Amino acid sequence: MSTRSKASAKKSRAVSSRGVKKTSTTARAAARRVQGKLFVLDTNVLMHDPTSLFRFQEHDIYLPIGTLEELDNNKKGLSDVARNARQASRFLDEIVSTAPGDITAGIALTNKSGDAPMGRLFLQTEAIVAALPASLPTGKMDNQILSVVHHLQRCHAEREVILVSKDINMRIKARALGLAAEDYFNDQVLEDSDLLYTGMLQLPDNFWHTHGKDMSSWKKDGHTFYRVRGPLVGQMHVNQFVHEMSGDKPLYAMVRERNAKEAVLQTLRDFTHARHTVWGINARNREQNFALNLLMDPDVDFVTLLGQAGTGKTLLALAAGLTQVLDEKRYSEIIVTRVTVPIGEDIGFLPGTEEEKMTPWMGAFEDNLDVLNGNDSNTPGGEWGRAATRDLVRSRIKIKSLNFMRGRTFLKKFLIIDEAQNLTPKQMKTLITRAGPGTKVVCLGNIAQIDTPYLTEGSSGLTYVVDRFKGWMHSGHITLARGERSRLADQAAEVL
Repeated sequence: MSTRSKASAKKSRAVSSRGVKKTSTTARAAARRVQGKLFVLDTNVLMHDPTSLFRFQEHDIYLPIGTLEELDNNKKGLSDVARNARQASRFLDEIVSTAPGDITAGIALTNKSGDAPMGRLFLQTEAIVAALPASLPTGKMDNQILSVVHHLQRCHAEREVILVSKDINMRIKARALGLAAEDYFNDQVLEDSDLLYTGMLQLPDNFWHTHGKDMSSWKKDGHTFYRVRGPLVGQMHVNQFVHEMSGDKPLYAMVRERNAKEAVLQTLRDFTHARHTVWGINARNREQNFALNLLMDPDVDFVTLLGQAGTGKTLLALAAGLTQVLDEKRYSEIIVTRVTVPIGEDIGFLPGTEEEKMTPWMGAFEDNLDVLNGNDSNTPGGEWGRAATRDLVRSRIKIKSLNFMRGRTFLKKFLIIDEAQNLTPKQMKTLITRAGPGTKVVCLGNIAQIDTPYLTEGSSGLTYVVDRFKGWMHSGHITLARGERSRLADQAAEVL
């Protein structure tokens, strides 16, 4: 063979080889797409959300024996973690006991809300020994799970094998070993807290020009109503506040009705004016005015107030509750509760009754009661009259613990849930479903101050209810932006 022929044949083989390699890579990528991903679940994912077994859509799930062992070790007790471990075990028992045939081939998963086919569940049915660095002790359960992920990645090169864990250090170790690892994101209501519904919408300067052509207006019960049509209607939600500052007098209104083409706006009661005081206080800014309109509206059963420290969440809720309990007789009493998560070291068990045990956690309400009682300077009888008023006020406020809420039903109560950002979505559901006829539920919180482990701004129960109740005709939300506590508190919240 000539030199040119040999070179040509060598070039042909190289091209052929490259073509085979490219085809092989393409086929492998196509196989990955067809088979889907294989997610290896860490125990803390199941203890955080037992329904995570059904939340990976068409992808497959793999449970190491170590995960089942840790579930068994954490199932005892009355904590939420223990309850979730038991619920996860029940789900697994139901899946395995109803599986037809051999479970080594995987068990088909179906959605809990329907029967749509999903991925498959694989359980570890053989002993797995994978090579890990000698510095990682094999007796630790986390390292055993990592060895399983390493083994699966080697045996299933055609698939994406990903460890899912809520443990940050576990994910760091996995990535250090070259293993794919992710957090569990399905419980996240929002990826970014800045996208959370604020309850307000600023109208553009040309709003009336673009939305007022076919507008109709009327007055009823001291309020003015506007029926508008235009492109901005699609962005509005029922009970959302709108404001417009272009004219001589600013417009503050609430969306009362909305459909695909038109919305009805209702002007608000001005709680910044001295005529409209609520238990002796007035709104100091626009957002507080919006909040008091929600708190004093008998048609709104569920109110959520978000805001940093000093924005007046507790004071507004307490003032509105006292006015509607003692003056308007709309509710029979105020019930206050909050999750007992300490900021520092726990001080241990507290003596006394349920209310006495909760008293140290309710310092914020005591401080605000002092402020509200201090506004009663015109109370007949001087100091004796004010003392009698304070006793009457405290007799209508009951402090309850979250631990004893399950199974209760509150009738005609004004229920305030403080520090709601520390509640999980499941705990929030348990509390809100306690509301009986005539009860109003008010949730207060600051999602920037979460003290509960494994909860984030995106997965907090407060974020969850704000997003889920958005647009319901009997609920409302407002995010308080401006602090009114003191100039020192405002500066500290801004710069620290």
